[in-house]
Amino acid sequence: MRRSSILLIALFALRLSAAPPRQTSYNPPVQPETPTITTFDAPDAGKGAMQGTMGFGINTGGDIAGGYVGSGTSNASYGFVRIAATGAFSEFHAPDAGATQNQGTFPVAISSKQVITGMYADSSDAYHGFVRAANGTITEFDAPGAGNSGHRGTTPTSINTGGVIAGAYDTGSYQTTSVWHGFVRTAKGAITSFDAPGAGTGDKQGTQPPIAINTGGVITGTYKDSKYVYHGFVRTKAGAMTSFDAPGAGSKPGQYKGLQFQGTIPTAINSKGVIVGVYSDVNFANHGFVRAADGTITSIDIVGEGGAGTFGVLPSSINTAGTIAGIYSDTNGALHAFVRSNKGVITTIDVPGAGTSGFPQGTGAFGINTKGVISGTYVDANNVVHGFFRTPK
Repeated sequence: MRRSSILLIALFALRLSAAPPRQTSYNPPVQPETPTITTFDAPDAGKGAMQGTMGFGINTGGDIAGGYVGSGTSNASYGFVRIAATGAFSEFHAPDAGATQNQGTFPVAISSKQVITGMYADSSDAYHGFVRAANGTITEFDAPGAGNSGHRGTTPTSINTGGVIAGAYDTGSYQTTSVWHGFVRTAKGAITSFDAPGAGTGDKQGTQPPIAINTGGVITGTYKDSKYVYHGFVRTKAGAMTSFDAPGAGSKPGQYKGLQFQGTIPTAINSKGVIVGVYSDVNFANHGFVRAADGTITSIDIVGEGGAGTFGVLPSSINTAGTIAGIYSDTNGALHAFVRSNKGVITTIDVPGAGTSGFPQGTGAFGINTKGVISGTYVDANNVVHGFFRTPK
């Protein structure tokens, strides 16, 4: 499941060390709700530890795209789409996807027209993009210059209503210098590469996933500079780019092998240009943020969140109304989902049956649609993974 979602990779990379857990001093009052939580498992999902169903993207109609790890010893990943109207599943596999651990098909996003994008890892552990049409036809693609072996290649992370895909690709091959670049792919297949201003050109530097695109074609994402510090950027449809940093984000040089990074990582953007993401402070503790269209940035913290060495607070998705869904970890490392209204009211979401014994157990929210329906994943006490969606009151 290591590359099951680029967002999850970012989460793992941000599980930083070196400071004791802390608690924040502010949390908006919680209003009572009567939401409905529905759990699900893909028909062929495995039931062993770190097997099961991962719900990620959700569209306006409530259709959910995600992946599952099947039973047996191969632990390859496969894709699925769950149709909201019927609850029916369609499982799929990219034609050239590999069939062993860390290989397979990894869907991450679905458009309102049921077009799905994601990546697949082939038998050489190279990464490639794919787009799956509503009729099930799968088209594989690579960004020009993308690496073709050893966990290098093309990584789509977002798709908008028009079928435009945004993502990143890294160059090189295993044990060689690898630099990241962003890309945008039109619905007709034309790919344009881009680099954020200030992006580093050294190993594991550059313009990186996650990269998100909204309905208007505006893109947000992150880049790593020459000191391995993260920064956010916004790219207009015309290609003009602006960098930004969350107030309080750290700027200490990092070390790739030590997973010690500081800075700002956007994760999602809505149709109004409002951006959410995570920043890591000088103590390597993670906080959420929301950036308004005028550039004003507000931090998001939750009482009981863990400090450095945990995920802290990580918003993962925002809808047109400005409602945010995401993940936070407690001081023991267990995960909890949350939803934050556009007025700042935060509600914790724990799926019944989610484990509580620390990472990776708990609940994570990854998508939210215009109706406020949230899609996500929970890990039970046996470390088996399941999907869920939460319908608001």
